[in-house]
Amino acid sequence: MTARAPKVALVYDRVTKFGGAERVLLAISRIWPDAPLYTSVYNPRKAGWAAGLRVVPSALDRLPFVNSSHELFAWAMPLAFESFDLSSYDIVLSVTSAEAKHVITRPETLHICYCLTPTRYLWSGFGDYMRVPGLGPLGPLAAAGLRYLAPALRRWDLRGAAKPDRMVAISDHVGARILRYYRRRPDAVIYPPVDLEIFRPGPRSVRKRSFYLTVGRFVGYKRLDIVVEAFNRTGLPLVVIGSGRDGGRLMKMAKKNVRFVTNDLTDKEMVHYYNQCIALCFAGSEDFGLISVEAQACGAPVITYSRSGMAETVIHGKTGYLFDSQSSSALVDAVRQAGNIKFSDPMMRSNAEKFSTGRFMKEISEFTIKSFRSHRNRFGAI
Repeated sequence: MTARAPKVALVYDRVTKFGGAERVLLAISRIWPDAPLYTSVYNPRKAGWAAGLRVVPSALDRLPFVNSSHELFAWAMPLAFESFDLSSYDIVLSVTSAEAKHVITRPETLHICYCLTPTRYLWSGFGDYMRVPGLGPLGPLAAAGLRYLAPALRRWDLRGAAKPDRMVAISDHVGARILRYYRRRPDAVIYPPVDLEIFRPGPRSVRKRSFYLTVGRFVGYKRLDIVVEAFNRTGLPLVVIGSGRDGGRLMKMAKKNVRFVTNDLTDKEMVHYYNQCIALCFAGSEDFGLISVEAQACGAPVITYSRSGMAETVIHGKTGYLFDSQSSSALVDAVRQAGNIKFSDPMMRSNAEKFSTGRFMKEISEFTIKSFRSHRNRFGAI
């Protein structure tokens, strides 16, 4: 008698936007196209990428304002995931930087958590959220509520982090955070995917290399303020792409040589900026840094902080330049030093190819199958 194929469910924190984590989910859904996607809240208008998936939102999704102000519902998010009935699945794969790992599974169900980072607003990013909580006039209320609830939410988060049978980190940097905050070692490190068919060098005739570039959400932990301050000092042209609650402060501090692009850009438009920039610059402690790989795939070197997950994507002196101090002075010096290096397009492209979508799908599939076989041996064949 032939064993049936395992029944798989996907779980994700919130289906309300598009970014690196959503690219991960799309790649995983190509491996298991019939797997439904369970989530706390779903906004089809802002998450068009999920239109081809069977999205199952929690009851929390029916509450007013939850899509636009989910931070106010931090206390309820774990409950939303614990409420799902996943008893009919053989494998549950959660992709999370917050609460999706809280789902409850049967002992015989294999739960693999692909951890983007330990819950940022409770651990590594707690101070940033206290300083700049966002949410406009509700910000101080949200910050006060989080400060009051943080000890209980951290205990709850630790219990949630103990639930998965396997935990996979997206980088060694995140793996170290998992060990520090969750007191468990990741079972594997599998880097996220980059679509190398989209991100590729353009013709040399149109690559002007006329400005430096930084890209990211305007939030504290990205440390875009360091990048803006560094280019204020140098006077070199900088383009800042992104949006977020810290935008007003960043724009106010920027000089005339710094230009902001705050509208949502397509991949094709991002390829244009990568092909036109001299280098991509970062000063934050990134979890991994898909943008770094995208830039290198297009032939743009990356200047980034050495104690960041992004540093794992850069070969110092060959595909970019690493600096050791998280300061504008260190970035100014790194920009100057990188300017003396002749970076090789083929070397940058070759390095980017280590992070392809095909490689990711192969690694996550093989890890899941191997883990499932081991787990099944404990509980019997399906």
